Amino acid sequence: MNWSVLWTILLLIGSNICMTFAWYGHLKLQEMHISDGWPLILVILLSWGIAFFEYCLQVPANRIGSSINGGPFSLIQLKVIQEVISLTVFTVIVTLCFKGESFHWNHLAAFFCLILAVFFSFLK
Repeated sequence: MNWSVLWTILLLIGSNICMTFAWYGHLKLQEMHISDGWPLILVILLSWGIAFFEYCLQVPANRIGSSINGGPFSLIQLKVIQEVISLTVFTVIVTLCFKGESFHWNHLAAFFCLILAVFFSFLK
């Protein structure tokens, strides 16, 4: 087993969980009436605080995974993998945490296209 592949994927998953909560978590707080009346600057600072942890995971993932540092992935491959993980994590979190958001057939078709994107990015 190539541990750099596993660590890269796990760190990217963790990073994207943080990113999703940094970008959209404030909307969940608003939906729950926790952040009603918060000034925008406070919401921005909360998101930045969460995004700090995203970067604490994203940067090592890219360093470990990048062929520039001896990892198994080219920069393009890393980016495509990150996007697929990002959309997967986003879909799972939004479907589970937000009211009125559901998964439809066209989302499945979009994910199939993303899987094809990963496949094509790894072709030699």
